[in-house]
Amino acid sequence: QVQLVESGGGLVQAGGSLRLSCAASGRTFSNYDMGWFRLAPGKEREFVAAITWSGDNTYYADSVKGRFTISRDNAKDTVYLQMNILKPEDTAVYCCTSRARSFGVPWDVPGTYDYWGQGTQVTVSS
Repeated sequence: QVQLVESGGGLVQAGGSLRLSCAASGRTFSNYDMGWFRLAPGKEREFVAAITWSGDNTYYADSVKGRFTISRDNAKDTVYLQMNILKPEDTAVYCCTSRARSFGVPWDVPGTYDYWGQGTQVTVSS
C-alpha cells in the first residue's frame, strides 16, 4: 500500500506560479512511476504529467507542455509539479498518483495507476 499526500495548492492570479508537492509513504518510492492528474468541475480527469521511477523520463499533456515541470526527489520520497504561467483553465483539483515500474503502458490513462492522493485545489483567477 502506498499513501500519497499532496500540498501546495492555492489561489493565484493568471500568469503566476505554484509548486505542488506529493509526499509518498508505505513502499519503496523509487520503485514507482509517478503522475499528476487534474479534475475540474464538469470535466473528466485529465492527465497532466508523469515521471519514471528513476526520473530519467518525463511526459506532459500538450496543454501544459512548456509551462509545467514534473520532478522527483527519491531521497525525500516526494514528487513535485512546478506550474508556471498559470491560466484560469488550469483551475482544478490536482491529484498525485503512482504505479509500479511499467514498460509500454500509457502514461495518460488513469486506470493504469494504482494509488491516488486526495488532491489539492488550484484556483487561477483572471
